[in-house]
Amino acid sequence: MAAKRDYYQVLGIDRKASNAEIKKAFRKLAFQCHPDHNRDDGAEARFKELNEAYQVLCDPDKRSAYDRFGHAGIDGFSSRGFEGFGFNGVGSIFEDFYDFFSGVAGNARQRQRRGSDLHYEITITFEEAALGCEKDVKINRIERCAECHGSGSKPGSQPSKCPTCNGSGQISHVQQSLFGRFTNVTACSHCLGEGEVITNPCNKCRGTGREKKKQSITIEIPAGIDDNNEIRLSGQGNIGEKGGPSGDLYAAIKVISHKLFYREGNDVLYELPIDFAQAALGTEVEIPTLYGKEKIKIPAGSQTGKTFQLKGKGIPYLRSNGRGNQLVRLRLVTPQKLNKEQRKLFEKLAESFTSQNK
Repeated sequence: MAAKRDYYQVLGIDRKASNAEIKKAFRKLAFQCHPDHNRDDGAEARFKELNEAYQVLCDPDKRSAYDRFGHAGIDGFSSRGFEGFGFNGVGSIFEDFYDFFSGVAGNARQRQRRGSDLHYEITITFEEAALGCEKDVKINRIERCAECHGSGSKPGSQPSKCPTCNGSGQISHVQQSLFGRFTNVTACSHCLGEGEVITNPCNKCRGTGREKKKQSITIEIPAGIDDNNEIRLSGQGNIGEKGGPSGDLYAAIKVISHKLFYREGNDVLYELPIDFAQAALGTEVEIPTLYGKEKIKIPAGSQTGKTFQLKGKGIPYLRSNGRGNQLVRLRLVTPQKLNKEQRKLFEKLAESFTSQNK
């Protein structure tokens, strides 16, 4: 069996440390080693060791005996007391210590709860996604009751002091152990930690202080947003309980496919259909862009798949300045039906190619 470490070493304190320093050291290390916060192997054993060291050093009689005789001086205590703190009891002990030392957990009043988030889907066009827009939407969300202004009580009335906890919002249970008395503080089950109860509830919200409303809001869609992107609107979700802050609204963006344009990152791809004559002889054509019509020259002898670039005619970058480009890709279109004159011309053309290649 491994020898026990020196209790002062366990807590990392000087042998002349005051009670306040002992408590401070224990609280800091207990947070680090508590099994609920530390899943490492050995955390439970380390916490028990810390607890044992604190139980001895925070008690004047036990500390005096330990300082004079070491572990032998408190063997009679430890054999009956420390072994009783199994893993199942660690959580409650830790909470008691935390309540006693810090005073934070000892305040049993319910804290304000942040409201839940809302999710909404917005469908926009290709152009709206590229250039940005504003959308007016209607959402159902929980807001502060307009009649009681969130108090939960009927206008003109006030909540009453909770008779169970006398308005403190907490119930204290004193427990006697081998090492002294410990106070366990819990939220009052009658008022749920509020310290007061609503005796005359608001007719509209039935005492909850909240009601569901349909609200119209305007959502600004930034230029350059893409399909399946999400916009977060802070504080536009459901209002929290007990006066807590509102949650957020998340708007999921769905972009409708365009008949002419395809998106490739921040570039816009446009396929330009041309016939044999235009490809062979060259031409100048007018094409659509997100910003209006543009003319481009097709050089003679252009092949299908050839790509031209219009700089700055693409989609704006979402989080920086500048825009992508528009890519114009040629697609040679083979005529499916020819009239007699066209057929004769193609036949003549074919004969000239054949004679040229001989």
